[in-house]
Amino acid sequence: MLNRRTLRIKAMQAIYAYMQAEGSDYNLALDQIEAAFMPDLNSMQVQDRKKLEGQTKIATILFKEWYNTRQFDAEEADKEIRDVVNNAIRYYETQLKKDFKLYGSQMVHAVEKIYDHYLSLLQINEVLVRLIEGEEEKKATRFTEKKELNFKNFLRNGVLQKLLANKSYQERIIRRNISWGSNLDQVRQWYRTVFKADETVAAYVQQPQHTYDEDHELIKHIYKELVFKDETLQKYFEEQDMNWAENKQIVKSLVNKTIKLLEETADENLPLLDLSANWEDDKVFFEDLYNQTIQENATYEALITTHVKNWDVERVALLDKIILKMALCEMHIFRSIPVKVTINEYIEISKLYSTPKSKQFINGVLDKIAQELTDKGNIRKSGRGLIDNK
Repeated sequence: MLNRRTLRIKAMQAIYAYMQAEGSDYNLALDQIEAAFMPDLNSMQVQDRKKLEGQTKIATILFKEWYNTRQFDAEEADKEIRDVVNNAIRYYETQLKKDFKLYGSQMVHAVEKIYDHYLSLLQINEVLVRLIEGEEEKKATRFTEKKELNFKNFLRNGVLQKLLANKSYQERIIRRNISWGSNLDQVRQWYRTVFKADETVAAYVQQPQHTYDEDHELIKHIYKELVFKDETLQKYFEEQDMNWAENKQIVKSLVNKTIKLLEETADENLPLLDLSANWEDDKVFFEDLYNQTIQENATYEALITTHVKNWDVERVALLDKIILKMALCEMHIFRSIPVKVTINEYIEISKLYSTPKSKQFINGVLDKIAQELTDKGNIRKSGRGLIDNK
């Protein structure tokens, strides 16, 4: 199932994308200034190129000053330059708001897409039933009998029947509009070349009767060996999800746990697994983490700058700065999460996604800042097992 470390990683990826977009927006605003003072080649009047170049330089300087200070002294320039700079500022801020909303929305969608993959993989069983039933109908219209394995026995699999009769499964498939639809050929090809060719499946369908344990073992085998190891199906999910390599393990865990829950005593009211133990709370957690890290970016940047001794803050890797800012944000706004837990989580994330030396750097900076902010009362923790130091 989804855990909070995964959510931190998803938020980090979204913040990184936003920061990259912010740089692009900045450059596009500068391009807009340059374009505003380009010579008009269609004009009948002679263009004063030196004047235009001078206006471009002044407007560029004013915009960069505004970018660094968020203050624009309009009295220092003539109206034409002021208008161009103001337009560039408006453009930059508008694009930034769009990007903030876009990457936040994409972040949530990407996580919820994991659950759709889980449901799609469970739905493969429905597709198998339809394919086998379709073959049985065709057999009934033949004049001569073809010598081939009869997969009809698979339809009597107790685990398969319990899954498809499960009310929670049926409701979520409908509510989330899960369907292989136009991609049905992916499963059909897998059925013909992988499922029907598998020796374990062949041995199963040739036995007239099965115990529930045997039914269980077959379904586990199908997912473990035939679904999650099949290159064609994995390629399909990679095309659907650019983060499939890391999301696959979450989906695999959800599928395996679901199969395990489908015991012989389970009835149709067995609840299907959720994306996480408490998805609504987790969703608030990582949306707040994304929103507040970006909104308080300047505050966290200043904190980091004052605590990075003997190191040019501009040389700190962007990903390391994002990790540091997210950790500081988490320390500030999530009172029930111990500081040590936060620091350890982001050190582990840095091991996976940043440079070999990042973990020591991040650990040192966070330890120093956390201690100082705690002493000042700027970080307050309360809850079970925590001391409220407000």
